Amino acid sequence: MATNPRALARIDSTVRGASGLLRRVLGTAEQSLEDLLARMLGEPLVDRLRRVPMALGGSGVDPFGLDPQWAKYALYTVGLLHRRYFRTEVHGIEKVPEGRILLIANHSGQVPIDGALIGAAMFMDAEPPRIVRAMVEKWAVSLPFVSLLFARVGQVVGVQENAKRLLAQGEALLVFPEGTRGISKTFDKRYKLSEFGLGFMRLAIETNTPIVPVAVVGAEEQYISVANVETLAKLLRMPAFPIIPQLFLPGGQLPLPTKYRLWFGEPMTFTGDPDDDDSIIDEKVWLVKQTIQSMLNRGLKERSHIFW
Repeated sequence: MATNPRALARIDSTVRGASGLLRRVLGTAEQSLEDLLARMLGEPLVDRLRRVPMALGGSGVDPFGLDPQWAKYALYTVGLLHRRYFRTEVHGIEKVPEGRILLIANHSGQVPIDGALIGAAMFMDAEPPRIVRAMVEKWAVSLPFVSLLFARVGQVVGVQENAKRLLAQGEALLVFPEGTRGISKTFDKRYKLSEFGLGFMRLAIETNTPIVPVAVVGAEEQYISVANVETLAKLLRMPAFPIIPQLFLPGGQLPLPTKYRLWFGEPMTFTGDPDDDDSIIDEKVWLVKQTIQSMLNRGLKERSHIFW
């Protein structure tokens, strides 16, 4: 069930009020915390955030709900995961063109850390820095508080109308064509791409948007799923119900500190009729899928160890 908009507004108001109170009580402590985080990350993210163009309205958020204050703390959190916990290696990010793009990536890991780290790379390692808009599943934004959080840090529900508006603004969109089929893979299917949806290709053709293939190596081992109980998933109205033995170990609730490696490929452009039959669109989708699979195979061959 979708969250009531008035409830979201109350939550947002409460969070903003608490944030303001915290700043008044702590005085310079907030700035000290930001300075500490900047030293840990090797750079002040606030400076990079100022360089990202945002069409903010009178309420301080953009038309999709992005709030720079929320985004700042989200970026610090994700930045620590990116730089310190997963120690991400980023390859080929200079290939990403300016202007509107579709980042098309493999999806895995049971929770969407891969999407967060792609976003961190685009903000912290790309030049100029960019905020990535991820297309999230409709079921995710039906969860309490989650819909507000996603909106405030720039993520949007994955429907065509939202995607077209964002691309028209020159944004970078992140799409996982495997959807929940990819993120909930069991360990025996690691780094084997699931079926891709066709929607991203129709969108790319209709909007004349280049596709940048992205291969993520490292996510498959962060939470090792040995089975997916589909009956329970349906009963609980969840996309999957993975069995992850490490969750029952002390500290196992945290993802394993695998070393992430992100590979950005050469931009791909496609032309034609976005309303072509599925069989025609599927041929073009197959090219993107095979490109990402080849990048994954190369990345796996080149890495020496899961953790370093």
